[in-house]
Amino acid sequence: MDKVGPVRLLPERPLPRYAYLPGKFPHPVRDPAGHSFGAGNDSQLADASEEFVWGADLFNQGYYWEAHEAWELLWQQAESATPQRLFYKALILLAAAGVKLREGKPRPSARHYGRAAAHLRAVQEQGGLETGLTITVAELLEHIGQVASVAPPRSDEPQAVFSFLLLPSCRR
Repeated sequence: MDKVGPVRLLPERPLPRYAYLPGKFPHPVRDPAGHSFGAGNDSQLADASEEFVWGADLFNQGYYWEAHEAWELLWQQAESATPQRLFYKALILLAAAGVKLREGKPRPSARHYGRAAAHLRAVQEQGGLETGLTITVAELLEHIGQVASVAPPRSDEPQAVFSFLLLPSCRR
């Protein structure tokens, strides 16, 4: 039976062989058996909007470490102290929280939620941001505030641990 999950945003891009969990699977980049070993990390993105959507696709499917990696270069390339950079950092922290929940570590996950929420509040204080998602910064903050810090049952399969999806406001 096929796993039924959220609709894929970029179905033409294959998902990684596994959703990385520290100590459970080979490190995706550093280990020769990793799903992204040798793929390299380009210092420039050919299509930042596609990479943003790819991160959302990975996040929605329960590939949190991989979503973090997709968004990290966007974060690095965003201008310092801008709402856009703060927003990317908040998404990266949410992805890190997903990894910690999947590891069965609710307290570290809650710390990541708190840091993500702080970054989103800073985005609001700087006048907000068009997120590129169907969810606003305020709605994302509300969802973070309602996230239970209870770890889901452990599984080797990718699993979504959040009650919300990150959906692009328009496909590019």
